[in-house]
Amino acid sequence: MRRQLAARLAQSLIVVIIVTTISFFVIRSAPGDPFSYESTTITPAIRDHWREQFGYNRPLPVQFIRYVTSVAHGELGYSFQMHEPVAVALAAAVPRTLLLTGLALGLSFLFGIIIGVLQATHRDGWFDRVTSAVLLFFYSLPDFWAALMILLLFAYWWPVLPAGNIVDPVMHDYMGGWEALVDRLRHLALPVLSFTLLTMAGITRYQRAAMIETLPMDFIRTARAKGLSERRIVWRHALRTALTPMVALLGLMLPALLGGALFIEKVFAWPGMGLLAAGAVAARDYDLVTATVIAGSVMVVIGSFFADLLHMAIDPRVRE
Repeated sequence: MRRQLAARLAQSLIVVIIVTTISFFVIRSAPGDPFSYESTTITPAIRDHWREQFGYNRPLPVQFIRYVTSVAHGELGYSFQMHEPVAVALAAAVPRTLLLTGLALGLSFLFGIIIGVLQATHRDGWFDRVTSAVLLFFYSLPDFWAALMILLLFAYWWPVLPAGNIVDPVMHDYMGGWEALVDRLRHLALPVLSFTLLTMAGITRYQRAAMIETLPMDFIRTARAKGLSERRIVWRHALRTALTPMVALLGLMLPALLGGALFIEKVFAWPGMGLLAAGAVAARDYDLVTATVIAGSVMVVIGSFFADLLHMAIDPRVRE
């Protein structure tokens, strides 16, 4: 088991290094640089001086070596868009993205597993057919368009929730403890709802298939022969076995969730890593773009690593 974990950590490190290298060269292969924006007050001589100061006029291999060296020393560069060090910008944005994706992932798995089990136990019934059709509808929608429709429905046509941002920018600082918490939850509701609806369908179908495969097994028939209630058989015995494939699905969904976070955060103006990356790409903020890609890859490999640990804990055959 220790050998497997060591190999998994080594693979994760290699993935992060490859992602860092690719993102570094891809963003710098695009036309322009952080100082190529139009301005009547900044002369070409000043821009050339800035390029010389930050090393953007040097060959790409030299820039790459300098960047890797600075990252190895814990320095991620300076963000010209945010006017602060990249590490400071990420320290504020990453927890917000983790909060959004964590809540959405937890709710997606909770409701997806419950609905999938009910679909399997009522296979081809009205509940199975109706919920499958509804979830397939949401699953087929593009992330950006679906988020826009939810925004229009609950923030404009039926204005019961805030349209965006993380808190009320005017009144939040003057609110009490519970009122401030409610304000934050109200701003979380729409992006989390969008994320949950768009990801829950795949989890539900996966859980349904796993339960349908588990229910005819011998140990389930043995449990019925012993006189156990059907509810106990389904929720304690069959579900425990059917949850094993869901752990692998958890690891596979992490990259998709981080990719979808960019669209969700953009629509709802959620000040997380996705919104930060979108603005950095538009501004050609090299260091900030590369750092967001690195942070995303680190989050994915950490999530996949913990998914592997959970898989080992659930399935003893993996530990052999």
